[in-house]
Amino acid sequence: MTLRRAKAQAVLRATPQLIDILKSRKGPKGDALEVAKTAGILGAKRTWEIIPYCHPLPLDQVTIDYEIHEDRVVIIAQATAVWKTGIEMEALVAAQIAATTLFDMLKPVDNNMEIGEIKILEKTGGKSSFKEELPRDFKVAVIVTSDGTFQGIRRDKSGQIIREKLAGFGIVDCEYLVLPDEKEKIRQALLGFYEKRFHLVITTGGTGLGPRDVTVEATQEVIDRVVPGIMEAARSFGQQRTPYSMLSRGLAGLKGQMLIVNLPGSSRGAQESLEAIFPGLLHSYKMMAGGGH
Repeated sequence: MTLRRAKAQAVLRATPQLIDILKSRKGPKGDALEVAKTAGILGAKRTWEIIPYCHPLPLDQVTIDYEIHEDRVVIIAQATAVWKTGIEMEALVAAQIAATTLFDMLKPVDNNMEIGEIKILEKTGGKSSFKEELPRDFKVAVIVTSDGTFQGIRRDKSGQIIREKLAGFGIVDCEYLVLPDEKEKIRQALLGFYEKRFHLVITTGGTGLGPRDVTVEATQEVIDRVVPGIMEAARSFGQQRTPYSMLSRGLAGLKGQMLIVNLPGSSRGAQESLEAIFPGLLHSYKMMAGGGH
């Protein structure tokens, strides 16, 4: 869920005489501009009832503005929401409904009008709006901590999911390591990657309450600074899907400029955590380089 905005337009072309009536706000059916504005806002709110694959979403704001020219009116609709899907359709429907309402309000005088040039002008929000450049020669390691996987009696799923997700962000060359649930071995592995100047180490497993879950303790002994918001975001995201998310003790922090992130051992938990923290997590490298926000 991110703050999303979309802006769309529709253009109503009409004779200069009709434009004058529109500007006078004294048309045969009343003030067309105000009625069309109201209709456009209602249209945005009802988009999910009109377009089959749209869903109801909590609109924070819908605005309708006009640019009135001699032979045309440009209707500009903007929709805003904090949600998990785009709101382009709400803006498009708002612009079209407003334009159609203007047509209806003016047609008793002259129906020689045309609606067109319907398009999205801009959109922001969603993961596509948060793109980060990776440091040069970006080095990443994925550590799977699991006695069963280390012994070969359990197939690793979460580690592979992490690698696939990272590939989607252009991170394809990852060091991959499987370790038993032993704190000292995990700690030494983390220190080894730090000495090799790795940028990011993602662990999966050992974040729960089991007697062998020690990945968090190993990480605590290595990091210099905790970055609490990373795992707060992951747990908050997961909590909306399962109440068990609150039982994950995963930690994120810095050893120098190497970021260590503990993800759950379950494949779903690892996947959902990645969805919550990427690509925003990559912004940390810009900050560490002195770039701020």
